[in-house]
Parts: sequence; C-alpha cells; structure tokens
Amino acid sequence: MEFGKVNSDQVKEIDFTLPEDGQQTLKVLNGQPGKAEVFIGCAKWGRKEWVGLIYPPKTKEADFLDQYAKHFNAIELNAAYYQIPSLDSVRKWRKKASDNAPGDFLFCPKFPKIISHDQRLIGSEQSTAEYLKAVAEFGDTLGACFLQLSESFSVKNLSVLSDYLKFLPTEPRIFVELRHEQWFADPVIRKQAFELFTATKKGAVITDVSGRRDLVHMEVTVPEVFIRFIGNGSMHKKNDFARIDEWGARLKLWQEKGLQKIYFFLHQHDELDTPLLAAHTIKVFNEQLGLNIPGISFQPTLFD
Repeated sequence: MEFGKVNSDQVKEIDFTLPEDGQQTLKVLNGQPGKAEVFIGCAKWGRKEWVGLIYPPKTKEADFLDQYAKHFNAIELNAAYYQIPSLDSVRKWRKKASDNAPGDFLFCPKFPKIISHDQRLIGSEQSTAEYLKAVAEFGDTLGACFLQLSESFSVKNLSVLSDYLKFLPTEPRIFVELRHEQWFADPVIRKQAFELFTATKKGAVITDVSGRRDLVHMEVTVPEVFIRFIGNGSMHKKNDFARIDEWGARLKLWQEKGLQKIYFFLHQHDELDTPLLAAHTIKVFNEQLGLNIPGISFQPTLFD
C-alpha cells in the first residue's frame, strides 16, 4: 500500500497521537456499555510471502483463502475493487471461509472502481445494483461494504455524494473513505459531510496512515467503526505497536459508550510484516476489550 507513505527517516518526526473524538462521535456514542463485535483482518489473502510464515510450506495459491481464514476473522476484500465478482466466485470464497474459519468470518468487499473512480458515483445505479447483487451472495458472511473515493473527489462533489448515499440501502452497512484534503480542512464542510453520513446511516472510514494524519478524523457516524491501519514495517515495529496500543485504549472507551462493532484492517507497505502486527493487535484488543480472539499461528520453522 503506497497511499500516505513517507520515507523511513520521516516516521520519527510524525506525531501519531490519536486526536480527540470528533463532534459526531460525541453525538452517536451516547449509549450503554456493552461488548462490541470485533473483526480483524487484512486486504488480501493472496500473499506468497506468507507461505512458510503463517501458511504451511508449499501451500498452493488456490488454497491461500483456506489458510487465511484459519488466522483472521475478516477480509477487506480489495479484489472487488477491480471487478465485480461473479456469483460463482462469491459462493466459492464463502464456502472456503466457512469450512476453515474457527468461528465467524466476514467479507468486507470494496466498491468497484467503475463506481467510485470511473463513474465517480454519477449514473452508477446499474453498476451499483450489480455489485450489491453479487455481494449479497455472501449471505451471513457479508460484513460492511467499503466505498473508497478518489483523492480528486473534492467538496465540490458534496451534492453528488449526498444523492448517492441517499440512494444506497442501509443494509448492508456501508462505510465511506474520503481522501481529498478539503473534506477535513474546512470545518463547515467537515460538519456537513459527517452529519450526512449519520443521517443516511453510513459509516466513516478512519484511515491511520503516516503521511495523511487528517484522515485520522475520529468521527464515528454510526455505532460501528471501520479502521484501516497502515504500519511502517519492521524497522518501526516499536512505533507501530505503540500506535496499536493507543487504538486499543480508545476502542475500549468507545465500547463503554455504546460502540457495537469494530472492523480493524491491517496494511503494511511491505505485507510480509503484517502477520506480526496482526498478532500484536489481537493480543492488545483481547486485553483491552475483554475478547478471546484466537492468536495468529506462525509456522514452527519461523523460529527454528
């Protein structure tokens, strides 16, 4: 993942402290303490560098999802961004996850680029219907859907965004990632955008990435969160682990205020390091949120 990447020597200069809760968070999270459902995963299961790390040696690519589902309970399904998946593909993926996951497993498919980037939400009713029909085939393994808008989709498109969010159904849950800097720089526009999300029952993706700290907006617009955490690799493991620790503490506070569901997806610029980051995340979240999510099982040869 290259978005928001900074040079390694710049990492130590960045303030990674999580900002205070946003205005919508204060309005939305005003419920009773409970136990949030927590789903932790990555963007792709097809990582050859995980063979011998968390996938058994000589695992074939066709069996990567089978192995992935043994370690994680969710996937930010990036594959759907490039092409609307066929019904047969969805059924195959669902069966693989259901057959191998030790517990619940959710797919969180990204909206295809034809909608978000090519059509830019305009005249995309047919494409959207095809996408929603395909992902509905996931059945009870369908989690939240994720609409990532381009960096050029600016505040001048607010009315387009408003019309599209009102057009979309409220189920499945849909989260939106805004990237253009103006959405966050102008307090009036920021307030309008996140109030629109709440009014249409859409979630706001929080992206914790080094080079764009404005995307860590801390606006919870529905009682669920979708967090994309981008680490800086093994050279900065201590820093990344500290960031995860702070997220655990914040999510604990949000859970105490009525947060109902957490999607936490891990990325690295070098995905070889992601399982180690995931192992720490699961450990911290289990401790902070009172969970019992199974830890990552590394191959024995890793430490031989």
